[in-house]
Amino acid sequence: MDPRAERTIDALLRSAEQLFTARAVADVTVEEIAATAGVAVGSVYNHFGSKAGLHAALIERAIDSDRRFMDLAYVDGRSPTEQLYAAAEEYLAFYLANPEYFRMLAFPTDPGAYQAGRELADRLAASVDEQNTRMVEAIKRGIDAGAIRAVDADEVATVLWATWNGIISLAWRPDRLRRTDEELARLLRVATEAFAHGLLVD
Repeated sequence: MDPRAERTIDALLRSAEQLFTARAVADVTVEEIAATAGVAVGSVYNHFGSKAGLHAALIERAIDSDRRFMDLAYVDGRSPTEQLYAAAEEYLAFYLANPEYFRMLAFPTDPGAYQAGRELADRLAASVDEQNTRMVEAIKRGIDAGAIRAVDADEVATVLWATWNGIISLAWRPDRLRRTDEELARLLRVATEAFAHGLLVD
């Protein structure tokens, strides 16, 4: 790809990320995106076809980034419990590297009534299901190995993800309950340890 086109695409994606995080996608105009990126309005249509196409490309970038981090957790040679600890660490690493991507995936905005929005919401849900399935499979492997109690792996995974999302969201609080990056890491470790100890067979 032409370097100039690459710079334009990257500028548009960064602009969209900034604006879509601050406001609902439906409230952001193509003109605002182009102006923030410092490019012509036609660039949005030339490279993405529409605002919806740009939003979809941004979501795909966020999903790919999340997947790369989580791939580092589920590696061969780790026990299921070790994979759960690693998943918590990599999920926090994903947030620290890409806070806006994390917000898009963990706390998506209303997709609106348009078909493109609903399709994108389904794509996001599929990404969440993908990572949830990996955790469920790790828990089930632990159960099969006799290391983890016989639990509903799907429910446990859902609760653990929700717990992690809630902890990380403490970084956004404007008051004294706000937590630093180091505190988030410690809280995630505490939460994961609490779950692990409750899951492990005595």
